[in-house]
Amino acid sequence: MLTNIMYVTLYVTDQERALRFYTEQLGLEKRVDYPGSEGRFLTVGVPGSPLEIILLPHAAPSGQPVEMQPGTPGPIFLESDDLRADFEVLRDRGVTFDQPEPEDYGFGIRIEAVDPDGNRISLRQRAAWQSHGND
Repeated sequence: MLTNIMYVTLYVTDQERALRFYTEQLGLEKRVDYPGSEGRFLTVGVPGSPLEIILLPHAAPSGQPVEMQPGTPGPIFLESDDLRADFEVLRDRGVTFDQPEPEDYGFGIRIEAVDPDGNRISLRQRAAWQSHGND
């Protein structure tokens, strides 16, 4: 029986730059940094969460600009218990967002960020009425 989501993969052009962004700017922790024969295996994760994000090296797409449409979610959703406060900290650390402030929506509060490779990161705070599925 399946028990857990182990990894989610993000393609990055520079693993060191991505590692600095995800740890120093977003505040995730480095989990695995293994220089294997098939290349560096590098993961980060939210402290206390079992899910790891693989920062997998990949060549940049040729000349394709990253377009951020407000409200368009990214492949990674990170949850906050106080998104407005976290937004201030992340903005001060240099994180780029698609809007000037988080917005309220039907399921809580949201804003989208982007990493140095154009990967979108959805930041969310659940609405007070939502349970976490096992309450």
